[in-house]
Amino acid sequence: MFFAKQAWAALFGLLFLAALLISKYIWQPDWVITRFDGLFIFAVVTQFLMLWTKLESWEEARVIVIFHLTGTIMEFFKVAQGSWSYPEEAVVMIAGVPLFSGFMYASVGSYVARATRIFDMKFAPYPPLWITFLFGALCYVNFFAHHFTVDIRVALFVGSVLLFGRTRVWFFAGKRARWMPMPLAALCCGFVLWVAEYVGTTLTATWLYAGQEQWQRVNWAKMGSWYLLLYVAFITVTLVSRSALIPHKIRPEDRAEIIGAEARPTTAAH
Repeated sequence: MFFAKQAWAALFGLLFLAALLISKYIWQPDWVITRFDGLFIFAVVTQFLMLWTKLESWEEARVIVIFHLTGTIMEFFKVAQGSWSYPEEAVVMIAGVPLFSGFMYASVGSYVARATRIFDMKFAPYPPLWITFLFGALCYVNFFAHHFTVDIRVALFVGSVLLFGRTRVWFFAGKRARWMPMPLAALCCGFVLWVAEYVGTTLTATWLYAGQEQWQRVNWAKMGSWYLLLYVAFITVTLVSRSALIPHKIRPEDRAEIIGAEARPTTAAH
């Protein structure tokens, strides 16, 4: 049930990965539109359908839009710096960046927002909001600043443990409340996103990192980047929704009241 709910929460991302794989092996050069433009249309239609069918709420859509914009800005910068490139042509492309790329970041924001709802997540004890916003800003800025100054990534890794090491992510996979440390949750999600990058680079060559040849495995260090970007995604969610954040530790006598009743629906569609 845990993995079923995870897949349901990551629906947009899984559909987009499937589109990357299928389009890579069926697309023909003489088709009316390019593969990248086809991916853009697929992303827009999928996003519309998820909102129309209420698989995503409008509150979650606000998170997705914010993360879409911050991700697209990063894409323009990173491509301009030569960190990675997109080897195919497209009409819907600006400065070498196909506009479907923003939806890849949006899929991360979608997952975080949907998983929080689907698993009935609570985060306790959650640090003061101002310091989490500062931490998220430092993570995001470092993706740009390390090209010109000192890379503080290691300090950010340490900071994530110091800041969120006590925070338990409470969730329901079935009827019982369970928890895991927040840094462990971020690390697990970072690994899954590394696998997604493996699909995007090694298996489909949709984009390639500087010096990476097709079929060459993406560097393990990229998992650290996703680990930090997940904090940015989660902190972005807290900008518009804070109902799951609990500033104090959940005591056993308060658990039923704060987390909720023990009985929970066991379907992945909850």
